[in-house]
Amino acid sequence: MRRIAAAALAALAACAVVAGCGSSASSANDSVTVKGSFGKTPTVTIPAEKASTDLFISTPIQGSGAKLKAGDSPLADIALYKWSGTKHSLLYSTFSSGPQIIPAQLGLPGLTDALKNAHLGSRVVAVLPPKYAYGSGGESQLGVKGTDTLVWVIDLMQQYSGKQSASGPQISTGGGTLPTVSATAGQQPVITVPKTSPPAAISVTTLIKGSGHKLAKGDTVVAQYVGAIWRTGSVFATSWPTRQQPSGQLFGFQIGGNVIAGFSQGLTGVPVGSRVMLVIPPSLGYGPAGGNANAGIQKTDTLVFVVDVLGSAKAA
Repeated sequence: MRRIAAAALAALAACAVVAGCGSSASSANDSVTVKGSFGKTPTVTIPAEKASTDLFISTPIQGSGAKLKAGDSPLADIALYKWSGTKHSLLYSTFSSGPQIIPAQLGLPGLTDALKNAHLGSRVVAVLPPKYAYGSGGESQLGVKGTDTLVWVIDLMQQYSGKQSASGPQISTGGGTLPTVSATAGQQPVITVPKTSPPAAISVTTLIKGSGHKLAKGDTVVAQYVGAIWRTGSVFATSWPTRQQPSGQLFGFQIGGNVIAGFSQGLTGVPVGSRVMLVIPPSLGYGPAGGNANAGIQKTDTLVFVVDVLGSAKAA
């Protein structure tokens, strides 16, 4: 169910870190220019010559917001270009589709250096030769070879902690014929599924009521979530910190976008700051796809999600 909108971000966490960063006073990479307003599709000029081997970082728009905290995940608009020889091409852009969460553990040393101590409201440009990006192996999902240089343009909008949770007044813990949810602030909620049949229709229960913007189609959402299978009661996915992912991996997605139908349907109209429990029947979950064997989900399985809506960016 997790969607990081393109392999550009999906590959970040898996990429091995290459030690060392640097920059030169003058090189082809310094000639990359980016113009335009914050939050609008940038005009990027990349010279028709071969990239140098130097890391180049610039901030054409200096924001006045809070400084990015180590371990936090920024919500940002991103444009990513591949620079091969004397030619370049756009690989990915969120400026028309909606911003995305950048994982706290980037895996790209040059990008980590570029975002260190950056302020919200800034536009950061990072020109990353292979050794500061995906290394000599490249990244096949993106079509990036080990000789390609990457140009990142990042507009920093918001930031979130991997341990952040909903913080409004609690009005329910579920229960009865529905699962019960218990939780400690900043920790993954615990879902206890009753030994009864699940409801046939989608069920939305507000556990903590937020007071922010009500989510609408096209909105980008930043959320924490934990998902369980009604049939087994077992957790199959989570965005909360784990031993394997100590910083957590916050979920950024669009309402009505590439998520299961019940996720968008159940969250539409939910105020930011809320924690809700979604009980999603197979017809609105993985049933139409025949299940999800990797997650242990059968095509007849009802799913239970507890979702903390941490923030949003309105549809353009």
